[in-house]
This record gives sequence, structure tokens and C-alpha cells, in this order.
Amino acid sequence: MNKSFYILLFLTLSTLGFTGCKSQLEDAFNNPDQTTDASIPGFFADLLNNDRVRPSYWHYRTFILSNQTIYSQTSSFIPNNTMYQPNDSYSYGYWTDFYAPGVLGVYRKMEAAYAELSQENQAKEEIFLQAGKVVMYDEASKLIDNYGDIPFSEAGSLPLTSIAKKAKFDDQKELYYSFIDDLKEINTYFSKAATTGDFSKFDILNAGSLNKWRRYTNSLRLRLLMRISNVDESKAKTEVLEMLNDPGTYPLVDGSANANYVPGSTDILLQPLTTYTGTLRDALTEGNNQYATDYMLNKTMKPADDPRIPVFYDKFGVRKDGIFTPNKEYNAMPITFTENDILTNYQKYAVLDSATFFDNAKLPGIVATASETNFAKAEAFLRWGNDTDAKAAYDLALKQSVTFYYYLNNLNTSGLKTETKPTDAVITNFVDNSTAKYSGNSTQKLELILTQKWLHYGFLQAQHAWSEYRRTGYPKITILTAGAANYSTLPLRFLYPTGEISVNSENYEAVRSKDTRDTKIFWDVN
Repeated sequence: MNKSFYILLFLTLSTLGFTGCKSQLEDAFNNPDQTTDASIPGFFADLLNNDRVRPSYWHYRTFILSNQTIYSQTSSFIPNNTMYQPNDSYSYGYWTDFYAPGVLGVYRKMEAAYAELSQENQAKEEIFLQAGKVVMYDEASKLIDNYGDIPFSEAGSLPLTSIAKKAKFDDQKELYYSFIDDLKEINTYFSKAATTGDFSKFDILNAGSLNKWRRYTNSLRLRLLMRISNVDESKAKTEVLEMLNDPGTYPLVDGSANANYVPGSTDILLQPLTTYTGTLRDALTEGNNQYATDYMLNKTMKPADDPRIPVFYDKFGVRKDGIFTPNKEYNAMPITFTENDILTNYQKYAVLDSATFFDNAKLPGIVATASETNFAKAEAFLRWGNDTDAKAAYDLALKQSVTFYYYLNNLNTSGLKTETKPTDAVITNFVDNSTAKYSGNSTQKLELILTQKWLHYGFLQAQHAWSEYRRTGYPKITILTAGAANYSTLPLRFLYPTGEISVNSENYEAVRSKDTRDTKIFWDVN
């Protein structure tokens, strides 16, 4: 099927529409093709089985490592004239993967199947629709963060209306606000719902746990509210504090105040399929994204003697006359290095850790973590609450980030050396007595929170790192200038792919004036 015509995405969609991993999902779930009349559980598993969430080679090589990690400096790159110019075809691949055969496309098929059910069966299957909607809003909000206005309300109309329609571009702010409001209602639904056997079996994200679905729902809502907090502080403040002051009604992915929490059972992580053997090595090395970055290592982690350094980086070393001499310290190349400097001196500088990142086939897709949530809490309490709560949330987030990255490192089963997590005393000393310590005036504390949040996102969650950098201006990275005409500075958004402009030209006219690299996403008011 031609991706260009996502409006026709269902003309040839099979009963279940599984993609490349279909056989693996069939093995895992006893062939979902044979389940309910409407196949809604199977569609749900397909919706969750998303290589734009998992750390797949294609997603990272063509989109994340080529764009957001460069813009946010969460990975290394070779400075050149086109370093800020996205590849249009790769951008279009990401765009269409949301629509067909991606999350929105599958969700529309779920809606159509649901509409054909009896009222009794709708009640049984509603849980799939509500959970699927959370994932759809998560992915749609990322698309908005990258592009601004997007086709949404009319996209994928064929299965619902039997009419193939080219979809209008919906207003980004209106969509964001509708997601925020609806997520509140979905939390209420989950608070009263009960899991089912089918839901537990086909839920490859949370294993049927409604507690985790509630936490995911509310944490996504918290993320979106904080994202709009500089443009609509009144709404964000009111709704965020309502959530934080009533954790019984609004549970979050926050690790339950435990610094030594278990990410695998607490965070929202999309685990790789059991037969998956790929890693990010090729994706990282093909784009020269494997080196330690200046601001992250030299300016942030080393001055704090950060205990995450051994699971983030390897010291690397110099090979001469067949003899390898490891570097004595962890150091990153200065951001001001030219291409010649990098290619001449790279062996003298640290690279990403092999066990954690390079050769780890067990890396999950990161959807929501306790550390991210608690950094968001810390910012909210600093701005709208009290400093004591802000410090507690920040300290906890920092400790949980250490826990999280040692968890990723220890997932590796390839035989590479993994690291032992430092003792609580060592981690507490880092939090209380290093340059990462929560101290200074309000502006300095905010910078600490947002810089550490950026560091926690890293390259694995670079889409969020870039969004937060645009929203807040932190961290204070040094921005290089590229030589290409019209692409010399960092973009504020992606241009719409030419493929979308071609197939949806009439609706594109309504957003043409906004389609510039320096048009801000609505929440970006810095």
C-alpha cells in the first residue's frame, strides 16, 4: 500500500493488519486472529507493537539520531553544513507511520470494529479502546511537538464513514487541550474498570494492569500540562496541583517515593519481543552518534562525579602498533571540534557504553519513567508550591535516574561486563554534596531540575529532550552554526514532508503560512 495515501489506509488492511512482527505476536498470544468477532484485542496488540517506540534501528537512525539528538545535543554528531536539515523522505516515513499502518490507523480500525458490536460486547471491549486512546494521544502529541498542526479528527475516516476523505489540519493547541481533558476522563474510567483475560493477554505494554494504565494516563497528562505551562500557566498550575495534591485519585508513574524502585515493573516500558536480537550499534556508528557529548559529560556529569557515568560511557582508548591503551579518564570532545578534529582525535575520548546502549538487545522502548515524573513534580512545586517539596521530588528523581540507567545496563545478556549499582551512601553523597545538589536561587534551581531532566531523557528519549529544550531554554548548550543557506540555525519545528503536501494539497493551504522552520510550536514562548 502506498503510504502517501494514508486517507485510503484501510482499503487493503487485513482483518488484523499485523506488520513485520506478526508471527512473533501470534506465538506470544496464541494467534489473535482467532479471538473475538471484531478482532479488537488483536488490533490493540498491533497498536502497542510499535517500532517508533522501541529502540529500533530504523527509527533511531533515520529520525532520532539524525534530528532530535543533534538539536538537543544528547548525542554526538559531525558538524557540517546540513546538520540541521532533516531528510524529507525520512520525515515523511515518520509522518506516515503515525497514520498508516501506525497508531492512528489501527485505532480507527478498532473504533470501526467497536461500532459494529452489540451494546453488551461494547461494554466488554471498551477497555481496549480507552487504553488504545492513551497510546494514540501519546504518539499524536509527539507528532504535534515535531510539526505543529496535524491532520487528526478526519484522518483515517474510511472505516468509520465509508468515505475516503483528505483530512484537514487540526489546530495543535486545540488538540493538546482535548488530549489533556480526555486523559482526565480516561483515568476516571480506569479507576472503575476491571481487567479481563483478553486484556491481560493482549496488553504487551502493561500486562493488563489497570494500575499501570492509570499511572501512564496521568503521567502523560502531567507531561502535556507541563509542556503548556509557560503559555497557559493558569491552566497548567490548577490542573497539575490538583493531581499532585490528590495522588489517590491521580496515581502517577513515580516509583512510589522509592529511590531503589524496580523500573521493569513500575515504569511504562515496551519490552523487545523475545526473538529480537538487534541493537543500536549500527544506528549509532553510521551517523557518528556514539561519542560522549560535551555538555552532558564535561559540563554536567564529571563536575558532579556522577555515578551514572560508568553506565553511560566507556573511556575508550588509543590503539598504536597493535597495542590498546585505555584512556585514563572520561572526557568528551569539545563541541567546538571540527570534523577534522573529531576524526583525528576521537580515540582519546569517551564513547557510549556498550552494555547499556551499543550492544543491548534487551533495551525497552521508554514510554514513561519515575524519574521524568518526579522532575516534572520538582518543577511544578518550585514554581507553584513550596521549596521543600520541590527538593524532595528533585532528589528522588536524581536517585531514580541512577537506578534506571543501572537497570538498563544490567538488562544486557550478551556477555558484556555490566556494572554494579553504587551503594545508597554513594548515591546520597552525589545528590547532597555535588554540583548536582539542589541549591541556589529559584532560577538556579530551575536550571538544575531541567538540565537533569534533559540528561535523564538522553538520546533514547531525544524527542522529549528537544521539546523541553525549546520550551525552557535549558540546558545552556553551545549552538553551532551550519553553512547551508536557510538551514544555518536550529529549527523550531519540522517542515511538513513534501509527500504530505502533494497528496493533501488543498488542506495544506490552510497551514502553508505556518510551514517554516522558525514558526514556534504553540507551547514554545521562550
